[in-house]
Amino acid sequence: MKFELTILGCGGAIPTLERKPTSQYLNIQDRRFLIDCGEGTQVQMRKFKCKFSKIDHIFISHLHGDHFLGIFGYLSSLNLLGRNNDINIYAPENLINLLEAHNSISEKNFNFKIIFHPLNFLKFERLYDDKIMEVFSFPVNHSVPTCGFLFKEKTTERRMIKEKIKELDLSIESIKKLKNSENCEVNGVLINYNDVTELGNRSRTYAYCADSQYDEKIISYIENVDLIYHEATFLENMKDKAVKTKHSTAKQAATIALKAKAKQLIIGHFSARYDSVEQFSKEAKEIFNQTISAYDGYTHQLKAEN
Repeated sequence: MKFELTILGCGGAIPTLERKPTSQYLNIQDRRFLIDCGEGTQVQMRKFKCKFSKIDHIFISHLHGDHFLGIFGYLSSLNLLGRNNDINIYAPENLINLLEAHNSISEKNFNFKIIFHPLNFLKFERLYDDKIMEVFSFPVNHSVPTCGFLFKEKTTERRMIKEKIKELDLSIESIKKLKNSENCEVNGVLINYNDVTELGNRSRTYAYCADSQYDEKIISYIENVDLIYHEATFLENMKDKAVKTKHSTAKQAATIALKAKAKQLIIGHFSARYDSVEQFSKEAKEIFNQTISAYDGYTHQLKAEN
């Protein structure tokens, strides 16, 4: 069961030849999500072979240009390609005004319906829910109202040991009970569900935290996640600049991952002043060894575990 993240852009506010502005493509069991949509996102999706026409849900963390300016071109391309399915956008409320202004000025309307969900910047809130997963937003500390996002699979039910189905001649009704951790009587014999089933897959979780200055308040929202993406715009020797602009350093991102008891950390949103990200990796790993420095096109897969 796929749980795959592709970094489309890992750069800060100013794009470079190597690093485009922030955008990510997340595939969870064929549910495809776009997280932020910086300039050139649709080109990056083509470049890295992401099925951008399959995206039904777009999450925009805040309204700084490097996180949303690509949405106009992306939606326009979907329209030109004949999309007519609804698309859900979860974003600051003013984004819908910008989209409507764009359509009015260009005298173009989309052939599909945009279902707009304004973000709440004050509390943890569920945005999406289906039978396999949920998505939540939570407030982060930045210079404009900003949300992080938590993507969380639901734990699957127990699995039948296939040989036992035939051996005990189990009915569909009995199988349902046993998978639901209920003991079941079959032909006068009590069957213990532990003897004929095995654990399902546990929930996999991904937390997106960008843009944000160092703020331990987010830890309660993302504790024990499998994977965190946390911005690391600066190195620690520019901590004062990070504070002033409400961004984070690599060391601070690593500290959040450590205190949140995360399994892995990806850092990104690197300032264009840095040609190399090697120092970011070195600085973060001194605090949290399971750190990966993002690059455009980097793909990370979370394996299913019992």
